[in-house]
Amino acid sequence: MPEGFAAEKRFADREEKEQLMQLVGFTIGKEQFGVDILMVQEIIRSAPITSVPNSPDFIEGVINLRGNIIPVIELRKRLNLYRKESDTKDAWILILDIGGRVTGFIVDSVTKVLKIMESTIEPPPDVIMAGLANRYIKGVCDIGGSLLILLDFNRILMADELQQLGSIKGE
Repeated sequence: MPEGFAAEKRFADREEKEQLMQLVGFTIGKEQFGVDILMVQEIIRSAPITSVPNSPDFIEGVINLRGNIIPVIELRKRLNLYRKESDTKDAWILILDIGGRVTGFIVDSVTKVLKIMESTIEPPPDVIMAGLANRYIKGVCDIGGSLLILLDFNRILMADELQQLGSIKGE
């Protein structure tokens, strides 16, 4: 193999790795979603959730995770997805660091770590983005014949909602 070709291949391989994005895949109902793996602190099975009076509808309450009080959001409610009647005991909680605030999100299941090329992520269709409530959809991509919706958890909560979360935690 000529020296120049080998160096070019190494550069192309390194460039490809830099464009590779790792996501934690999860489901809500039949829909598949993904979140950047760097935001995920941990994934736990459903834990006892303590309700908080006068909290927004999508906030399920708080959990005590090794001495840390963490607000928990029902992602299905936050995304206004059809609610199937099911046991939340089978649910999972994604513990994410969102701008320094650790928050739990209830999802139906966690699938696997996905590696996708950033170039395969398409912007969400204009029809979807027309509603302000969909500002937290970062993009969509095809994974094995089905669509994965990439969520931007930095934008899932508005500023006033972040303040409410802070008051729930007692910050």
